Amino acid sequence: MQATAFTYDSDTRAGSVLLDDGTPLPFDAAAFDAGGLRLLRPGQRVRIEVEGEGEGRRVTFVTLQTL
Repeated sequence: MQATAFTYDSDTRAGSVLLDDGTPLPFDAAAFDAGGLRLLRPGQRVRIEVEGEGEGRRVTFVTLQTL
């Protein structure tokens, strides 16, 4: 799934993405680390993996979108 990086805190390695429908979805350090990233800037297109549904939905993987 694709999204856009919305927030990112380099100290906690956590932040949030905006899904293409505008829905914000937070991610934690484990999801950030799983993608092998060192830095993320708001506005970057990212690829995410999500598990769960509704209120239990969470990002498990975030990395840069590549073509």
